[in-house]
Amino acid sequence: MSNQMGFSVRIFIPSGNPDGLRIIEKSNWTGQGLVFPRALYAEIRQRNEISRTGVYILWGPQKSGNLLMIYIGEGDSVLSRLDQHAKQKDFWTHAVIFTSKDQNLNKAHVQYIEARLVQLAAEAKRAELDNGNVPQPPNLSEADKADAETFLDNILLCLPIIGLNVFEKAKVLGEKSHDLILKSKGIEARGQDTAEGFVVRTGSLAIKDEAPSIHGFLSGLRRTLLDQGIFANEGTHFRLTQDYTFNSPSTAAGVLLGRSANGRTEWKDEQGRTLKKIQEDESSGP
Repeated sequence: MSNQMGFSVRIFIPSGNPDGLRIIEKSNWTGQGLVFPRALYAEIRQRNEISRTGVYILWGPQKSGNLLMIYIGEGDSVLSRLDQHAKQKDFWTHAVIFTSKDQNLNKAHVQYIEARLVQLAAEAKRAELDNGNVPQPPNLSEADKADAETFLDNILLCLPIIGLNVFEKAKVLGEKSHDLILKSKGIEARGQDTAEGFVVRTGSLAIKDEAPSIHGFLSGLRRTLLDQGIFANEGTHFRLTQDYTFNSPSTAAGVLLGRSANGRTEWKDEQGRTLKKIQEDESSGP
């Protein structure tokens, strides 16, 4: 998304409460997003937009609390599907619905977009999918496929604005010469501090044994990464199988070291400067 041109997004809050319903509209796009907490569903289901054809994402905390749990769905009428999920799915605390203001989305379009979103989330591995399997996209004409992909691209631009960054694989910026390095007890990891979080490069190593004092969050996240195949067990250590974004340098360092850690002092550049020193030098100006 970093190569995209600038764009404008309008967020309208009908109730005046920023924690309530938010309506998202993007420049030069006929789509519309409704973001709301589950606690307001009885109120939201009265709105006309929710009866349109569209796609939706439900999310809430994973049982272990380490990653988000998400469910992606579609419907000719989103309302009927959400009514089912309100009764049958307990995990979700928030939802976002995407429909078209001119109602030009059809069933095949939203089935295609649903399948692509599930595929992207499965590949990114930044959330746990509640979907039982990855649905196959329907066969669309070349024109309809282009329309669906364009609608999907706009959804993906809007999702980070509401804090849902689970559909894109981590991207390390720049050359390896700009990497920060973590070394300890025979392991080495490389990564970069980015706007999305701290991205650790594929192939980086992690200490296998955990310190007795490790925080439960870090231990749980290590288990999740192992379960998802992001950590490969190589006997004496773990190896990252893909670039992966952690929410902070300290979380990245703690997961890799198997103990609580201050990432701003653990991560260093080739000259041995800590991330803390680098940031202080940059903030002090020339």
